[in-house]
Amino acid sequence: MKKTYYLLIALLVSISFIPSDVYAQEDIAAYIKNNYTKAIYYIPMRDGIKLCTIVYSPKDASQKYPIMLNRTPYSVGPYGENEYKTSMGPSDFFVKDGYIFAYQDVRGKYMSEGEFMDVRPHNPAKKGKKDIDESSDTYDTIEWLLKNVKNNNGKFGQWGISYPGFYTTMGVLSNHPALKAASPQAPVTDWFIGDDFHHNGAFFLPHFFNFMANFGKPRPQPRPTSPYRFNHGTPDGYQFFLNLGSLSHINSVYYKDSVAFWNEFRQHPNYDPFWQARNVRPHLKNVKPAVMTVGGWFDAENLFGALEIYKTIEKNNPGANNMLVMGPWFHGGWARSDGSFLGNASFVQKTSPFYRENIEFKFFQYHLKGKADPKLPEAYVFETGSNQWRTYDQWPPKNTQAKRLYLQGDHKLAFATPTADGDGGYDEYVSDPAHPVPFIEEIKTGMTREYMTDDQRFAARRPDVVVYTTDALTEDITIAGQVKPSLHVSTSGTDSDFIVKIIDVYPDTAAQFKEAKIPTAGYQMLVRGEPFRARFRNSYEKPEPFTPNQPTEVSFVMPDINHTFKKGHRIMIQIQSTWFPLVDRNPQKYVENIYDAKDSDYQKATQRIYHSPDKATYIELNVVGK
Repeated sequence: MKKTYYLLIALLVSISFIPSDVYAQEDIAAYIKNNYTKAIYYIPMRDGIKLCTIVYSPKDASQKYPIMLNRTPYSVGPYGENEYKTSMGPSDFFVKDGYIFAYQDVRGKYMSEGEFMDVRPHNPAKKGKKDIDESSDTYDTIEWLLKNVKNNNGKFGQWGISYPGFYTTMGVLSNHPALKAASPQAPVTDWFIGDDFHHNGAFFLPHFFNFMANFGKPRPQPRPTSPYRFNHGTPDGYQFFLNLGSLSHINSVYYKDSVAFWNEFRQHPNYDPFWQARNVRPHLKNVKPAVMTVGGWFDAENLFGALEIYKTIEKNNPGANNMLVMGPWFHGGWARSDGSFLGNASFVQKTSPFYRENIEFKFFQYHLKGKADPKLPEAYVFETGSNQWRTYDQWPPKNTQAKRLYLQGDHKLAFATPTADGDGGYDEYVSDPAHPVPFIEEIKTGMTREYMTDDQRFAARRPDVVVYTTDALTEDITIAGQVKPSLHVSTSGTDSDFIVKIIDVYPDTAAQFKEAKIPTAGYQMLVRGEPFRARFRNSYEKPEPFTPNQPTEVSFVMPDINHTFKKGHRIMIQIQSTWFPLVDRNPQKYVENIYDAKDSDYQKATQRIYHSPDKATYIELNVVGK
């Protein structure tokens, strides 16, 4: 159990500088020591706070180099003068080609001064030196490095994955003229609507709890290490979080008021000004650098952010140099895996090395070194199912048609409006918070990256999961873009969650993937799954209770997919009301603040999913035309 948790923390700390597989790691480590000089600076910001910044410069001073900047809350170490990173930059290609690499601890983290603030809000109306945000810290850092680091060519690139991706987005907002190219990769963008800790208002419990048990602890003074480690006491996360009871016990039993962000977090159960201020999208205007946003179709953490940053820049900045790359990757998988499979899903080819060499490296070479224009498309996206790269001049692509996939009687699914049947026009199940549907079959303490493609046969067998399936497809169907469920539901309670899962069902004759740990024949591959906290069906700002047993429409948007359901496969929809412990349990009794709910508030509820002609439930999909 400890090993699993430490691996999670190591992943979060090192995600922005894990090497590619182009060169052996020991060769790159030796190359860095032999060919780069390390310098440690404490760069003053406009308010006087100094940020620890470690710069690696090529020893060859015969030419000038662009500076690649990475700002992170996860440590820029090692901090010793003679201790060197074993890899640098987005990939090893950059090390061999020659760049200046600047790594910075953001304010309030590790060896930097100041006070850390989670996803510090952007302040577009700064009036004096005391008015700071992450964009001003980026501007001041670039300005100082330009003047004080020798042999730079006056051009900056910035990149980062996950939280460092957020800082890259904020760097774009700095409007420093030397920042020529930026790549926010899986960037944290909106922690209430779709990234990390909330999905459509539903709380992602183990992801927040495990992360903040370490990351959220105080750091009163600069220090090179983080001393915090959390011990679950069991490898069974399902039982651990079930034993926790209501979320109101997190402080009294575990955090003990040591995580300031949890105390803030629980005071804001709705999309109020606290969360709205931490949404960077409204500020993405007047974008000057070339931007390449990168994400993974199976990123369990920041899939939403990658898609939303690209779409918002595109909408608000006509003519901007704005590009999207989406591959079949887990969180950061483009930087540290070969990208040929995830869990039981095979993608046939090594997608990550292709991206690192032919897309990412050439993007920065062109904008920072003036190398040949690689003529990259607007959208470079991998199509799962058919397992091939696609290029488009916009995303979603133009040649799609919105089609509705309707729930039918007898648990059928079809692109046709339902007809009256003999089952009353609905299916029902009892949702019991005391026995929630698990999100995985495995015994784990946290959110797994593989859950995004996990086989769903175990869930289909549960009585509290309703399942609808098409007949075997007579031709390939490719879906590209957002998925929009429109549900007609009722509950015997006054609040509820509804989880919708889009699944690719493989035929019983499917050949076995060599990487798969389960039989591929009959594999129910999760393509997209998303919860919706239905109290927010009319507004994220103003939640509303349900009227018991009254049919109600609940509509929401799921993140994009780019997937081909092959001929002979079937499309499946699963709907349920718990997904534990990935999503915290809804009490199913309306309370103003679920974070303060009592154990006695949790109750069983009978849920109905309607599929009659006058109360049709459907999933709207963007089908690519022939």
